[in-house]
Amino acid sequence: MKVKAFEIFRKEMSALDDNSIVSLYLQRDETAITQTAEKYGGRLRSLAYGIVCDAQSAEECENDTYMEAWNSIPPHEPRDYFYAFLARITRHMALNCCRKRNQLKRSAFLSELSAEMEQCIPAPDDVACRIDAMALCGGINDFLSHLSEEKRNIFLRRYWFMDSVADISKRFALSESTVKTTLFRCRNGLREYLKKEGYTL
Repeated sequence: MKVKAFEIFRKEMSALDDNSIVSLYLQRDETAITQTAEKYGGRLRSLAYGIVCDAQSAEECENDTYMEAWNSIPPHEPRDYFYAFLARITRHMALNCCRKRNQLKRSAFLSELSAEMEQCIPAPDDVACRIDAMALCGGINDFLSHLSEEKRNIFLRRYWFMDSVADISKRFALSESTVKTTLFRCRNGLREYLKKEGYTL
């Protein structure tokens, strides 16, 4: 695992910087996709796999991300947030894959996450899409910026990367009860924060 992580880090360091890769997209140079895959392919594939739980589907989500990035740059120019731009596309692709395949076990897990978030963000149609839309408006991002690094990371691992409580517990060397308590308090804090900001909950 450590060797693999080092290999990903080495590839990222040896690849072009984000600004240069985005410039390739803007020039309609197809090597942009090759450079993107070399630098971020492993991370994007891992993100997708965490959602779809299938290696082939994760690879398809990764490839679809490159095509969507190609079609989105321009008009977008994500020079300062390139990985976040790609990760958001990958996450969207992976969630769509889950919906299309109707994976019962994974759908149940997504429903569990939706139920948790409905405590602070009611969204009867599509919780994931509503969360993304509100994040773009700044509400959730502002709230997260006021959390400690550990709490912010726990929240993001649960509701962005969709890790299980057990996985988060191992990642941060915390008990599962501590993780659950932290998530509960973060959700309550988010609900109160959004109310103060004028959101109708």
